[in-house]
Amino acid sequence: MGLGEKGSAARGLVEKSRAKSFGGTTRFYSHYSEACHCQMQVAVYVPPQAEDGPVPVLYYLSGLTCTEKNFIEKAGAQRYAAECGLMLVAPDTSPRGVNIPGEDDAWDFGSGAGFYVNATELPWANHYQMYDYVTMELPSLIGNEFSIRSDRTGIFGHSMGGHGALICGLKNPAQYASVSAFAPIAAPSQCGWGKKRLPDI
Repeated sequence: MGLGEKGSAARGLVEKSRAKSFGGTTRFYSHYSEACHCQMQVAVYVPPQAEDGPVPVLYYLSGLTCTEKNFIEKAGAQRYAAECGLMLVAPDTSPRGVNIPGEDDAWDFGSGAGFYVNATELPWANHYQMYDYVTMELPSLIGNEFSIRSDRTGIFGHSMGGHGALICGLKNPAQYASVSAFAPIAAPSQCGWGKKRLPDI
């Protein structure tokens, strides 16, 4: 069984690529997720200050249809993270390729649209456990792989990711030193996605 596959051989991050960036490195990883029962992807910016000791970490949750690459490749955040000595962690927005019927039929449900919640109905509940992934599994993995300040952890996001940041942050106030949301889906039952998927609320 190879690294990154399910099993005791690989519970950690498997590096896929890295590039120098503002004195630090932008890295892309894959790993097997126990929460989502599939391979997950995550991007990490390691600032230059990490060479000298633990650094604060900021988790970014992307919006609908995005992957782990959108923010880390397009936002230009590495320059500011390098100045402030921040590690950036950007996970994918959902499980991928888990062969659930209909997972790729709509842009706002399924692949690319995990909404950072735990699905409760089958077959989605077998894989779409994004709340547990973001708040428990991924932080544990990052803490094991990198030298970070666990007491200086923040979470933020945009649109669907803003919704995720608010949910994760408000439910776990002791876990996050900061919570920010840009144009968040703050009232899911009132948006187009919510009216389709949450008709009784």
